[in-house]
Amino acid sequence: MSWASWTTRGVFAGHGGVRTEEGSILTGELDVHTTWTADDGLAHVTVQYSGGAHWLTLSGSPVACTGEEASRALHEAVVDAVRAGGPAVLPPWR
Repeated sequence: MSWASWTTRGVFAGHGGVRTEEGSILTGELDVHTTWTADDGLAHVTVQYSGGAHWLTLSGSPVACTGEEASRALHEAVVDAVRAGGPAVLPPWR
């Protein structure tokens, strides 16, 4: 099984915060985590308050992703979207 994951800590959410599948909108300093597995070809993106114990699913996750390199690029796009606020959801992805 091939997989990859990335975590970016201390991301300040832009105005409007981040929307989660669980119905919450998170604001402030957040951690963003992306896990991709080759078995299902999906990238799963979660967020939590920095240093928190509970990860929540970013609205729109999981998303089909073609490989490890693409999932890394997706992770960076998500971090940028969180910083932009909105409320942020998973950005459109190819």
